[in-house]
Parts: sequence; structure tokens; C-alpha cells
Amino acid sequence: MKRVLTVTAFAGAAWLAKRAIGRRIDSGSPLWPLPALETPVSGYSSRRWIPALIVSRTEPADGVLALTLESPEFPEWDPGAHLDARLPSGLVRQYSLCGDPADRGRYTIAVRLVEDGRGGSREAHAQLLEGAELPVRPPRNRFPLVPSRSYVFVAGGIGITPVLPMLRAATEAGAEWTLLYGGRSRASMPFLAELAPYGDRVTVVPEDEAGLPDLNALGALGPDTAVYCCGPAPLMAAALAAAPEGTPVHLERFAPAASGGDAQPFTVELRRSGRVVEVAATESALAAVRRELPGTPYSCEQGFCGTCQHRVLAGEIDHRDTLLTDGEREDSMLLCVSRAASDHLVLDL
Repeated sequence: MKRVLTVTAFAGAAWLAKRAIGRRIDSGSPLWPLPALETPVSGYSSRRWIPALIVSRTEPADGVLALTLESPEFPEWDPGAHLDARLPSGLVRQYSLCGDPADRGRYTIAVRLVEDGRGGSREAHAQLLEGAELPVRPPRNRFPLVPSRSYVFVAGGIGITPVLPMLRAATEAGAEWTLLYGGRSRASMPFLAELAPYGDRVTVVPEDEAGLPDLNALGALGPDTAVYCCGPAPLMAAALAAAPEGTPVHLERFAPAASGGDAQPFTVELRRSGRVVEVAATESALAAVRRELPGTPYSCEQGFCGTCQHRVLAGEIDHRDTLLTDGEREDSMLLCVSRAASDHLVLDL
């Protein structure tokens, strides 16, 4: 009996190790050190890829692609959540979920075509066709809808995507809310048909008809009203400036955390390569490392996908990502956004 228990324990440990190695390979990260094996509270690892099928492709506005994905493995999600999608080329991009959380096994995302962007949106519009497979990671939520008696939502263009599920949730909760929705033109503003049933709760402001949205009304809000804003950086900055002190303002942006004036230069020693690189205050560690090692992999450059995760052998890390677990942060970093909290880091590169 004792031997059976020993064999069983050994087999279980081997299975866990094999699973951990598989996850690390899938994430494109170095095999050592292995990631922590603890299961997240949600029960779904944020690092694993879920094969999803594109069952619908529509164009809700000029230059906007909406995709409906299906998979029996999709976990539940809450309004404000987004997911990582791995495009056919291997690029990883982030998209807000804009469907109904009650529609189990089905996710909806939307992609705005950005002609002068980094290429992800062009690839999505050209290659993500109905019937194709699109691997995605389980949703994460950095923009959760907090309970409130009253909300003011402000959206600009494709920024309407995380707001749509919030409107449904606020309506079901019986909360008071209004939406101010701006865009370049009506033709470019997605999901106007889905907003029409809400009537005068929604104010649509096409720039070519009415100019920029007027945010002055935010100045009269009190602390009992929560403001949610998603859209271009100038719109979010204006909403934050217009809201009075004490009014909770929640912003959604897919960009690295702003460093403000606190970014300092530092040096990075590449231990295995025998080189030392200088990282300026105005550049990322990834950019500096790639000057010496051009083949260093990366994708999102925003601290979401984990492609540029590398082991840190020495030095204090200033973590600025939204992905790594506490265990992973002990000895690794994402080069695209995180920096040194000291003058020097040593990387296993």
C-alpha cells in the first residue's frame, strides 16, 4: 500500500511539472524558472490558450470588425473584462469583451482598423474570417464595474466596447446612468443600433456634426456617481480633469502605465551574453536589450502578453505589468514595461 501511495505521489508531481513546462512553452517564455503551480482563484490560468472558433464576422461601423467566438472552455466574465488574442502571425493583441456575460460559451470582440498602427488590426481585418480558429487567453478585468446608485459613462470610438456590457449591468441593477458617446462620424461609431433602445440616456456626439463632446457636466457630479471613461487619451484626460475632486473616475487604457517624471536610467547586465547595456529614462528595457540582442522576442509592448518575460538574477525590479503572479515577480520581469528600482539589473540573457 505504501508503495502504491509513493508511485501515485510521484506520478502526480510529474504530471504537474509536465503541465507547468507546457504552459511555459505556450507562453513563449524561458523554461527556467518554472512558473508557480498554484491555481488562481478563478480556477482558470490566465496564461493558457483556449482554442476558439470564429462563428460570426460583421462590420458594425466603417473600419470596425466585430467577431463572435465560441468555445465550451470559455470561463465566465464580468463587464469591463478584456482578453488576449493570438493572431495568425503570432502577434498578441488585447480586446475588450463587448457581448453579454450571460451568453455562456460565447465572446464578442471588436477591432478598429488602424492603418498606421503596429500591424495587428490590419492582420485581424484581413485574416480573421468566419470559420477560422483564434486562440485566446481567459479574460482579465482591470476595469471592473463597481456598485453605485449612479453612473456617467463616457466613450470615444472603439472605447464603447467595454462600456456596452456595463450599460446592461447598470440597467439590470436599477441604477441611474447616462452615456456620452463621441466619434469622428456616425458611420465610424460602432454599436449605435445596440444603444438605440436606451433612448435619451445616450447622447451621441459625432465630431463632424457637433464637435467634441462637452464634458462640463461632469463638474457638477458628486461622490455618489461613478464615472467610467474609455477612448482616446485626450478624452480620458479631459474627463479626469472635468470631474470634481472626490468623484470616482475609472479609466480603461491599453497602454503601459505612465511613468511620469519618475523614470530613471539604469544598466542591465546580460549575464549569458557577457554584455552591459544602458537603459535611458525615455526608453524601455526591451528596446535597450534588443540593441544588443535583436532576436529577443516581444509582442504587445504594453505589459499584457508575457512574450518578453525574462529571469532576473540580481537587482530590484519596478514591476509595471498587469500579468505576472506574485511568485513570478520574485525573479522575473516583462522587459517592455518594467524597469529597475535600483541602478542595475542582471538578466539571464
